[in-house]
Amino acid sequence: MTKTKINYNFLDKFLSFKYFIAAVLVGAFVWSAQATEFDLSVLWINRGQLWSFITGMFPPDTAIAKQVFDEVVITIQLAFVGTVIATIISLPLGFLAASNVMPKTKMGSFIVNTTRFLLNADRAIDAVILALFFAGAVGLGPFAGTLALAIHSVGMLGKLFFEAIESIDKGPVEAVESAGAGKLSVIRWAMIPQVIPYFITYFLFRFELNIRAAVVLGVVGAGGIGFLLQSYMKLFQYQKTCTVVLVILVLVMGLDYLSTKLRQRLIGS
Repeated sequence: MTKTKINYNFLDKFLSFKYFIAAVLVGAFVWSAQATEFDLSVLWINRGQLWSFITGMFPPDTAIAKQVFDEVVITIQLAFVGTVIATIISLPLGFLAASNVMPKTKMGSFIVNTTRFLLNADRAIDAVILALFFAGAVGLGPFAGTLALAIHSVGMLGKLFFEAIESIDKGPVEAVESAGAGKLSVIRWAMIPQVIPYFITYFLFRFELNIRAAVVLGVVGAGGIGFLLQSYMKLFQYQKTCTVVLVILVLVMGLDYLSTKLRQRLIGS
């Protein structure tokens, strides 16, 4: 019976590397904690103020329920319109960025790489920055928030779309091509039927994310329930603030549940 030889030299190097990485991570955490003035003792010292803030939020002020509901509707509408516009822009960009759609030529490679670069650049710009930009251009309100969400969502949706297109089954594509169909016919009859369920799934997923983002954009003056939350916080109206926070919690959790169920039914998982 032969004995398995263990390469202790390799094992020592592997363990040494793991310890080195662990030391780097610990050092980076300590360095970052000092830079951000992270100190739990300060939280403990000011626990009285924190507790006063929490107790001051209860009971929630239900008298503002109508106003909060109106702002919730605006928030949903803002996110929905932004997601629809982003989807309309992202669909053609997704096909332009897909390597199995564009021809294998220098021009085709240029279009694919350029489109992907634009999608990456779009994702690099946060929605809050875009909201501030559009607020300066068109004024404060839901319109600025809608434009910000629409433009910011293009980068993510475009990336998801072209990845879905590139992962399709080549069989139907080759079958349609063998019948002498042109590129547009191949896209219409062989590609789109395969990716439609994923496109709808990605739309729902992005809409869910945009609901969350719309709440944050409201804080910077882009309208919706986030703007209402900021107003009550500035006026130290904590019971009204609590009402808004609870409604946001119910809104996000409810949409998350519905979106998850719809996505599961669409992709059969």
